[in-house]
Amino acid sequence: MSGIVFRRVHDGVGELAVRRLDPDADAEIVHAWVTHPKAVFWMMGDADVAGVAEEYRRIVAHPHRDAYLGLVNGRPAFLAERYDPARVELAGLYDARDGDVGMHFLCAPTGAPVHGFSRAVITTVLETLFADPSVRRVVVEPDVRNTAVHALNAAAGFEVVGVIAKPEKEALLSVCTRERFHAAVGDPAGDPVAAVAHLTPETWERANRRLVRKALAEFAHERLLVPRPLGDGRYAVRSDDGAVEYRFTATVLSLDHWHIGEITRHRTTGEAQLSEALPLDALDLVVEMRGSLGLSDEILPVYLEEISSTLASLAYKLTRRAAGANELAKAGFQQIEAGMTEGHPCFVANSGRIGYGVGDHHRYAPEAAAPVRLIWLAAHRDHCVFSCSGDIDYDRLTRDELGEETLARFAGTLAGLGLDMTDYLLLPVHPWQWWNKLSVTFAAAVATRRLVCLGPGDDDYLPQQSVRTFFNAGEPSKHYVKTALSVLNMGFMRGLSAAYMEATPAINDWLAGLLRDDDVFRATRLTIIRERAAAGYRDRLYESATRPHSPYRKMLAALWRESPVAGLEPGRRLATMASLLHADEAGRSFVAALIEQSGLPPEVWLRRYLDAYLTPLLHAFYAYGLAFMPHGENVILVLDGGAVERVIFKDIAEEIVVMDPDTDLPPGVRRIRAEVPEEMRLLSIFTDVFDCFLRFLNAILATGGVLGEEAFWRTVAECAADYRRSAPHLAERFRRYDLFAETFALSCINRLQLRDNRQMVDLADPSAALQTAGDLVNPIARFAPPA
Repeated sequence: MSGIVFRRVHDGVGELAVRRLDPDADAEIVHAWVTHPKAVFWMMGDADVAGVAEEYRRIVAHPHRDAYLGLVNGRPAFLAERYDPARVELAGLYDARDGDVGMHFLCAPTGAPVHGFSRAVITTVLETLFADPSVRRVVVEPDVRNTAVHALNAAAGFEVVGVIAKPEKEALLSVCTRERFHAAVGDPAGDPVAAVAHLTPETWERANRRLVRKALAEFAHERLLVPRPLGDGRYAVRSDDGAVEYRFTATVLSLDHWHIGEITRHRTTGEAQLSEALPLDALDLVVEMRGSLGLSDEILPVYLEEISSTLASLAYKLTRRAAGANELAKAGFQQIEAGMTEGHPCFVANSGRIGYGVGDHHRYAPEAAAPVRLIWLAAHRDHCVFSCSGDIDYDRLTRDELGEETLARFAGTLAGLGLDMTDYLLLPVHPWQWWNKLSVTFAAAVATRRLVCLGPGDDDYLPQQSVRTFFNAGEPSKHYVKTALSVLNMGFMRGLSAAYMEATPAINDWLAGLLRDDDVFRATRLTIIRERAAAGYRDRLYESATRPHSPYRKMLAALWRESPVAGLEPGRRLATMASLLHADEAGRSFVAALIEQSGLPPEVWLRRYLDAYLTPLLHAFYAYGLAFMPHGENVILVLDGGAVERVIFKDIAEEIVVMDPDTDLPPGVRRIRAEVPEEMRLLSIFTDVFDCFLRFLNAILATGGVLGEEAFWRTVAECAADYRRSAPHLAERFRRYDLFAETFALSCINRLQLRDNRQMVDLADPSAALQTAGDLVNPIARFAPPA
C-alpha cells in the first residue's frame, strides 16, 4: 500500500501498519474518532470535519510535526502524531535531550474491544519511532487524569518524570528510552516467536517477487541465462529441464541492463503450452537453473542458504518503518544508512550473513538499526600488533575512544586478576564474534590470560551496510570501528587479519598525502576518511597450523577509521552513495528526490556528481595507475541541499590497488601494488564504475522519466572528455587505455560467487579470478571527442 512507513504482525490482532495521514482524504475517519466521547482527552469534541481537516493540514505542513494513520488488517484503526518536543508542545517545559521525539496516539473507538489491542497499537507506534536510529527517547505528556493511558505507557516502558503545567492541561510528563522499551515489550532477539514475525506469507511473497526480478535481470546481464524474445517487450526463460518457464516484460537498456516488469512462472505441459501460474520463489529458481548457473553440488546448498538469508532480510525490511524518498532525502546520515533496502546492486545473494541466527539479525543487522555496545578484550602485547598514523598513538586513541572512567574500570578488572594493563592492548570485538568464536576458538588464550574479556564499553554504535563496521551513534565525531567478523557474506569471510592490519595506517597516510599534494584531487575536493590505527591478535598455534589467508588468522583484529562528521562544513549533510540506487515502496527514487530538492536540471545535477565522483577516479587511474573499489557503500556523498558537492572515499587499505609498476611507493605501502594484465586494468573503471554503479543509476533515472539514457551517457562522456583535455601530459596513457573504446569485457561478479562463495577472489592476485562473458558496448563510445 502506498505511503506505508511501518508494518508488523501481532499474534491475536493481525497485521498493523502505519501510513502518513492525508488530512483531506482521512478527515471524516479521524473526525469520528477525535469527537467521540471516549476521546475526551484529545480535546476536539466540538470540531467539525472541516476543522479536523484544517488542523491536520497544519500538522503535516509543520516542519517539526507529523501525523500518521494506523491500519489493522488493512482497515483504519488508530491515529498517531510525532513532534519535536524541544520546539513544540514542550518547548521550555522539560530538560530536552538530543534524540527526543514526542508522541500522541489514539485508538479508534469500538463497541467490540479486542484483548491486547491498545498495547499492540502503542507498541507499533513506538517501534515506528524507534526504527529511526536517531531517536533515543520518546516523550509523552498525557493529561494527569488519563489513568488508563498512564498504565499503558508504564507497560510500554515509560518512566514518569513528573507533573508539568501546560496551557491546556496538567500533564504527566513521561519518557521511554529505547532500552526500556525493548526491556518492557520483550526484545524480539530473545523471543522465538517475535523473532520471526516478519516471516509471513505476504512479506515472503513480496520479497521473492523482488529477488526473482533481480536474479533474472542480473543472471541475464551476465549471460548465464539467455531470455527468449516473445515480441512486444516480452521474454521467456526456461529451467534447465524445460519443465518450468518464466515470462516477463523487460526493457533492455545500456550495458545490457535488464529492467524487468511483471513476471509469471508456469509449469510447461508441451512445446508451447503452459499450466496455470506458479508462485515466484527465488530458491526454486536457483535449483531450476543450477546447470545454467554453473552451481556445483558443493556450492549449491551454501548458495541456497545465502539466498534464503537474503530473502529473510528483505522480508524484515518490508515490515519496518520505510521512509519515503522525499523524507529520506531530508534525513540524517544514519537514517539514510539504515533505510537502504537493496544491498549490493549486482550480487543476487547480497545478504547471506551465514553464521548469523535470526536473533543476531535483530541485534546486529544494519536494517534493524539497533544500538550495539562493542565488547572489549585485553590482549597481551607479546601476541599483538598495533600500528597508527603519525598524528596519534595508542594511549591517546584509547583515552579519546573510551574515556578515563572506562579505562579505569578496565584497569581495575585486570588488577583484580593480578594483571597489569600496561602489559595489554585493548581491542574492540563484535559481540557476535565474542560469543560465537573467540570465547570458544581462543579458549586457551582466555584461560591462560593472553586474552581477558573486560565486558562492553559505554558507547552505542550502529552497524553499517558493510555489517562489521560501526558508527558511534552517541558521539558521531568519534572513529568508526571496524571489527573482525567470522560471518560469510558475498563471497568472503568477513574477518580481519592481524598481519594485514600492520600496514593499514601507513597506506592511508600515503594516500591522504597524495590527495593533498595533487592539484586535480584538490580541485575535486576528494578526501578519504583515514584508517588511523589498527590492532590485531596473533595466535601462534593457529598461525603455525594454517596458510597466510586462513580464516583462523582473521578472527581478532580491529581498525579505527575517521568519522566524516568531524570535517563536515556547516549546512552540509552526508549520505552513503548507495542511496542513489534506492527507491521507496511507492517506486519513487531517492536520487529523483535529491534532484528535485536541489532545484537543478537533471543533467546539471548529474554533472556535478560526476565531477566529484568520476573525475578523481579517472585521475587516480591515468596519473598513478591507482584503482579504488568505489561502490556505493565505499563512497560517502557530501550534500549541499540536494546537490553533491564532493565525495569521501573509505575502506582504503583493503580495497585500493596500484597497477602501475612505475608509481613510487614507500616500503610500508608496497603491499597495495599488484600485477594486473594490461588489458584488464581499465576494467577498474569500466566494471567497477560503469557496469556496477552507473548502469543502475542510468536505469533509475531513465525509467523514472527523470533523465533519458542519451543525456545520461553524454554527460558521463563530457565529464571524461573534459578530464582528458585537462591533462595533455597523459596523452599516451589515454591512448593506451582508451575510455572511449567501442566495447569492453563483461566482467561477471555473480559468476565469481556462484563458482566459490567462500573465497571469490584472492586479494593478493585479484585479477586472476576474474570471469568474463564476452563484451559490452561502451555507452560513451559514440560521444567520443575528436582524436
